[in-house]
Amino acid sequence: MAQRAARGSGLRIGELAAQFGLSPRTIRYYEAVGLLPAPRRTPSGYRVYDEADVARLRFVLRAKAVGLRLGEIGEVLRIQENGQRPCDHVRRWIDRKLAEVDQQLAALRSFRTDLLELRKHASRRRSGRVRGVCPILET
Repeated sequence: MAQRAARGSGLRIGELAAQFGLSPRTIRYYEAVGLLPAPRRTPSGYRVYDEADVARLRFVLRAKAVGLRLGEIGEVLRIQENGQRPCDHVRRWIDRKLAEVDQQLAALRSFRTDLLELRKHASRRRSGRVRGVCPILET
């Protein structure tokens, strides 16, 4: 801690990355795509991140955890940077994502029904001479 105080407040990239279980490369990538602003630099060129950067990175990671893609996170951040609240945008995204999940669940239920039918068919075909690789999958 004394070392951080001596070089000014803030975290270097390795410290920030470690705090969130990320690699410094990921932090640099987030900067390159605009999810994190360019940090201030020490006279020797080290990146230094402040509490606002930590809060923004925390937001990015939470948004990723609920399924937003990096481009979608960028949209939310741009809306906020333009002085607007992005909550309506996020609500619309949630509604779209829920519809996608419902479609995936319906497809999985249908697939499960197909597998159950295949399993029932497989139970009836236990004996007899086998032609081909596996008649269960070939019929």
